[in-house]
Amino acid sequence: MGSKERAKERREKRLQEISLLRTIPYSDHQRWWTSETVAVVTGGNRGIGFEIARQLADHGLTVILTSRESSAGLEASNALKELGLSVDYHQLDVLDSLSIKKLAEWIQQTYGGIDVLVNNAGVNYNLGAENSVEHAQNVVATNYYGTKNVSQALIPLMRPSAVGARIVNVSSRLGRLNGRRNRLEDKDLREKLANLETLSEELVDRMVSTFLQQVEEGTYTSGGWPQMFTDYSVSKLAVNAFTRLMAKMLSDRPDGQKIYINCYCPGWVKTAMTGWAGNISAEDGADTGVWLALLQDQAITGKFFAERREINF
Repeated sequence: MGSKERAKERREKRLQEISLLRTIPYSDHQRWWTSETVAVVTGGNRGIGFEIARQLADHGLTVILTSRESSAGLEASNALKELGLSVDYHQLDVLDSLSIKKLAEWIQQTYGGIDVLVNNAGVNYNLGAENSVEHAQNVVATNYYGTKNVSQALIPLMRPSAVGARIVNVSSRLGRLNGRRNRLEDKDLREKLANLETLSEELVDRMVSTFLQQVEEGTYTSGGWPQMFTDYSVSKLAVNAFTRLMAKMLSDRPDGQKIYINCYCPGWVKTAMTGWAGNISAEDGADTGVWLALLQDQAITGKFFAERREINF
């Protein structure tokens, strides 16, 4: 058996374990949430986002499902309501600062605050062996700046609680700093991003700006960027760095006002984003995000997960 076959066998075994874990209901002792607990899921009209919204609502939370297109979002939220789930809808375009502001104001007026934020909204325009950067500007703006801007707008609305509020960022192994096959070649930049003492918002923003400038100039292929799905990988590298940075910035909040933030890779999921070419279901892809959002002992922050296990950035 070759290495690919062994890896596939391990993945399938782990997914079977997770599917089994998902059938075990949370005990009363584990359930820190109630029907009054509010979770926002961005990009919730289809795929992983829809499944995260469904699973959170199925566990008894009130879910605010958001999407760029109102018709698609309303159709998705109505489908969940027909299952008897507590789901509300509000339009959100993560690229539009006014749209983000309107969502925040509506949440404040309607619910008074939130307890969970899942930043799922994202785009990818490459399939198979393609590696076009034609849409790099939109990929970075949606995946990185969208995640950052929504988080910064909604953090002030995160409600105090004994267990802490939670932010989960949907990311990717393609954005790992030290991946074996798909990483930044710039060792100095890698080290600065890896070190919490040198990691900063300015550093991350400068990295993505440099990438986009090289794309515009046509010089990005010699810039030492990840070789696979380059624009998507850079955007998720930025999301991972932002997650670690925010965890550090939020770590000094007093007890009762804690906010824990983590990111995870859902895997290569059978959704429209992968051209339905993935190897796992949306239900399995959503699992770790839901698990992170509901962790009882949530002193975990600034970490990266896949299949309910911590992995290195």
